[in-house]
Amino acid sequence: MEFFAIEDHLVHCYTRRQAMTDGMLVDISEAAVEAGFRAPVAMTRTAWADCVEWSQATADRKAILQDEEGRLWDVVYMAMLAARRSEGMSRTVFDVYRVPVTGKGVKPRRTTLVMQIGPGDAGEPVITISLPGED
Repeated sequence: MEFFAIEDHLVHCYTRRQAMTDGMLVDISEAAVEAGFRAPVAMTRTAWADCVEWSQATADRKAILQDEEGRLWDVVYMAMLAARRSEGMSRTVFDVYRVPVTGKGVKPRRTTLVMQIGPGDAGEPVITISLPGED
């Protein structure tokens, strides 16, 4: 939850639920549960576009066999491995190899993702996966 305040007066509050409704966060909890996560997991739209998104047009242009389900599994699997190594840290960094959506290349490239656990809208633990530098 993001708060904006002026002199102890709340001006604006942007909730996780609003971010999902607005499309700024993508709920990946279903796949994450299959990988072993126990808390809700979301990805930022930017991280999703870089690491998971894969349209038929992209598949046709790249002429390689990939789909969003497989790319999402790569992310949640690597995130779970990182979570197991994190020893209770609230923030951890991990790498994923993915074929970039943009450009002509078909060779998998490494990209770094950040996994942060923190309080959700009601104080419950939630996990967000983002690109480095995203808040």
